[in-house]
Amino acid sequence: MTALAAASVHPTAIIAPGASLAAGVSIGPYCVVSEHAVLEEGVTLHSHVVVAGHTRIGARTQAYPFAVLGHPPQDMKFRGEVSQLIVGADCVIREGVTMNPGTAGGGLVTRTGDHCWFLTQSHVAHDCTIGSHVIFSNNVMMAGHCQVGDYAIISGGAGVHQFVRIGAHAFVGGLSGVENDVIPYGMALGNRAHLAGLNIVGLKRRGFDREQIHALRRAYRMLFASEGTLKERAEAIAQEFADQPAVMEIIDFVRAGGERAICTPRDVAGGDA
Repeated sequence: MTALAAASVHPTAIIAPGASLAAGVSIGPYCVVSEHAVLEEGVTLHSHVVVAGHTRIGARTQAYPFAVLGHPPQDMKFRGEVSQLIVGADCVIREGVTMNPGTAGGGLVTRTGDHCWFLTQSHVAHDCTIGSHVIFSNNVMMAGHCQVGDYAIISGGAGVHQFVRIGAHAFVGGLSGVENDVIPYGMALGNRAHLAGLNIVGLKRRGFDREQIHALRRAYRMLFASEGTLKERAEAIAQEFADQPAVMEIIDFVRAGGERAICTPRDVAGGDA
């Protein structure tokens, strides 16, 4: 990479000495790029985009007006330590999106995967890890230290509590308040979100076959049955569905645990691990 040499930069943009711009980068009017920023091949900043701090933006990602990427985390414990924001390739970052770098309490890095869409005014807080092919709809509020798996969809206006894990292929409904971990393939809805079944529409769109979906449904019913503890039910499912990778993904998620409890259906008591 070279600074400016192979990039198209509007004369009103401000590019700090030391910024690294790869071939095919396009920077529009009134953008600001910091001295430690790295823009990989084909990145486009349409206009009025701020890329601050130690931020790396992956190839062919596009950022739209008033996106602010890499300004200090909104964490009162932050003391100015060097931390990173790493955005994947082929992402779309729409108007007004904010993403913050990591903190010492979370590994000093915030990271997104590839092929993600972050729609208008959505926020990715410090120390989050976002998978690939993830969609944040308008005004999604993601607190610090959250993890989001591949192909998850977070609908408009949803708020996600710090340290929450959202599994791969999960779906979070609009305006939901997510306080607890959402299993892979799960669908969470509501003001204080509850599990409302599996993301069947998403599974079909992703090409899961009838047998896989049937196995996931059976495992879901077993996992949130009334008998035994969550741990006991998970172990029983692991034995019965050992040959079903999608089911085992849910079991691995439950076994791994986290800072938050598992989000459950309304008629199931939580915290019974």
